[in-house]
Amino acid sequence: MSIGKIATSEEVNEIGKEGQFIRQQNRFTTPFGSQPHQLPVEKGRYRLLWAGVCPWAHRQIIAIKLLGLEDVISIGEASPVRTENGWEFSLDENGVDPVLGIRYLPEIYARTDPDYQGRATVPAVVDLKTGQVVNNDYFNLTYYWETAFKPFHKPDAPDLYPEHLRADIHHLNQILFDEVNNGVYKAGFAKSQQAYEEAYHLVFNRLDKLEERLAQSRYLLGDHITDADIRLYVTLARFDIAYYPVFKTNRQRLIDFPHLWAYARDLYQIPAFGESTNFDAIKKGYHLGSHSTNPFNILPLGPDISIWQKPHQRDREFAA
Repeated sequence: MSIGKIATSEEVNEIGKEGQFIRQQNRFTTPFGSQPHQLPVEKGRYRLLWAGVCPWAHRQIIAIKLLGLEDVISIGEASPVRTENGWEFSLDENGVDPVLGIRYLPEIYARTDPDYQGRATVPAVVDLKTGQVVNNDYFNLTYYWETAFKPFHKPDAPDLYPEHLRADIHHLNQILFDEVNNGVYKAGFAKSQQAYEEAYHLVFNRLDKLEERLAQSRYLLGDHITDADIRLYVTLARFDIAYYPVFKTNRQRLIDFPHLWAYARDLYQIPAFGESTNFDAIKKGYHLGSHSTNPFNILPLGPDISIWQKPHQRDREFAA
């Protein structure tokens, strides 16, 4: 892939024979830790590149804020509208990342692996000592912030990945990925009616089950926020503003699910969630970017995001 052209889903074999979307595998998956061949855990060594539109990247920022790692992990943000050259650092002065000196994300991927042919994705963790991408494993990355970087957690950091719940978190996170987080993309990127309809039903069947689950407990796994809540939240935050209109997952809106909607507001009103949720970036990224057929680049005025501040009452409903 040249720097001047972003790879498409078809070019990286993300479309199956039946028109279904099959997400590419992550290229840089070395874990963080203290064992041989793992990435050393050091304060100030890594820079996390993200974009406010991207749910996979957004959940890294939520975890970092909840755990108090803002002074440990350097953060660079790309524009929410991905260009034909890939994610662009046009939000920064002179249009380049101030630490890495790159204008487009594919530059750092090419610097790391000149033969890389996939899409240059966020989140991407860059080792500032080598100037190369060392991890873009969005599925496992929050686990590393929660475990390997625990020595740097703030004193009152929540335990997002408690040992006694890890098997349950892993099981639930896989379901959330297959049927919700990536499920909306399976619907939105489908290239056949059959593939779209299968994904559509997959998403809403799971949302119905989650609605029932959240009628019984404040969070997905009880009374405390876990890694699984972060993963569900980032999809819910994008649902009405992006997935419902753009990806045609339009049986119901989030606000039509009483418990899911109250749960989403409960999380949003926690600073780490709400302060990192940029609805303007989400709207621009999905409606003006490559996800949408919008030749005149008309940006919708709605929906009203002030309703995210309405009382959720879940603290009272599930009070001990």
